[in-house]
Amino acid sequence: MSPRQDTDIDIRPIREDEIREWTRALHTGFQLPPTISDADVEDRSTYIVPARTLGAFDATRCVGTFRSFPQQITAVGGTPVQADAISNVTVTATHRRRGILTRMMAKDLAAAKERGDTVATLIAAEYQIYGRYGFGAATTAAEWTIDVPRAGLDPRWSGPEDGGRIDLVDGDDVRKTGPELHERLRRAQPGVVDRDEQWWQVRTGALVLDPASWTEPFHAVYRNAEGEAEGLLTYTVDDHWGDVKQPLETAKVKDMIAVTPAAERALWRYVCSVDWVTKVRTGWRAPDDLLPHLLPDPRAARILTQADLLWVRVLDVVAALEARTYGAKGTLVLEVVDRGGLCGGRYRLDASETGASCARTTEDPELTLDVGELGSLWLGDESAVRLAALGRVREERAGAALLADALLRTSRRPWCPDIF
Repeated sequence: MSPRQDTDIDIRPIREDEIREWTRALHTGFQLPPTISDADVEDRSTYIVPARTLGAFDATRCVGTFRSFPQQITAVGGTPVQADAISNVTVTATHRRRGILTRMMAKDLAAAKERGDTVATLIAAEYQIYGRYGFGAATTAAEWTIDVPRAGLDPRWSGPEDGGRIDLVDGDDVRKTGPELHERLRRAQPGVVDRDEQWWQVRTGALVLDPASWTEPFHAVYRNAEGEAEGLLTYTVDDHWGDVKQPLETAKVKDMIAVTPAAERALWRYVCSVDWVTKVRTGWRAPDDLLPHLLPDPRAARILTQADLLWVRVLDVVAALEARTYGAKGTLVLEVVDRGGLCGGRYRLDASETGASCARTTEDPELTLDVGELGSLWLGDESAVRLAALGRVREERAGAALLADALLRTSRRPWCPDIF
């Protein structure tokens, strides 16, 4: 059953004086206390842009929220692609099934298409919502817990054996070192999104939006033998002791950037060597992270969660396919079905290891797929052969899905470390 369209609900960008009411609706949608303080309004005002912040209003009461902001996401091959990042999506429980989200999404995506954004992105709290708007799950994230005593690491370890070193630093140092390290990671890792100055201020305590929940973390930087920073680890440690006066603390990794395997090895080894730490929770990592096999006993790292993270909605097929590189040379004609009416049609992709050209065509299609499946394939994580077996893409020519995999899939899986 399709939701009915309630034309009495006014969907529009909010005004500055409506930020409090919009925030109340946001809190209600996310099951947070609905009483909004002046500090809540002030915090929200530091980063939302009213022109890109939609509210659904029933008379003067806000019953739906939707926000977007500019973002860059790294395509396969390292090219930054302009994205419409979507966040803060809610519909109040009293107004479900009235088409409010559909109207907000259509309004935002049309504006993004008009601006020239190549894709839209979001993190989906609920799996079943966003496929109908043309989004596809494009990256997966995993979190491990490491049983440190079982890992088989040398307890006498005192630092990297490669001539590098690890230094503990403060937030000021992180704000100087972190952005450049993240940019190096972003140029090399498909799926990584950019971080603005406020992101670093919030993560290092220079801007504390919620003092009650802020805990000052530890920051460790790995420098190679030449003194160049190649990795950054941010973590907290709880205060837990067993019944027989035994420290059983857990280190929780908040962020870890490593631009070389040496940095990755050294930083994981470091956090596992901290006195009293018997367990490490890794935070969100790539599903093919090196971590388990950096331990003498990989079974000491147990997966807690593995699930979809970043979803992608292609807005411009030509720009998206031309932005990336490919695993082989080949030509593929795609029939893209887009119920949103933004980029459907038939496209010829001429791909190579160094780039591609793509254009609309009247040639017979070889592979037919929904724009959401194209979003899942774009960063190289999903398999067209697998989607064909699931009935989610259709081969119009035998072997087309296998060719799509040879062109589109990547040797290492894409990864997005950030939730937004």
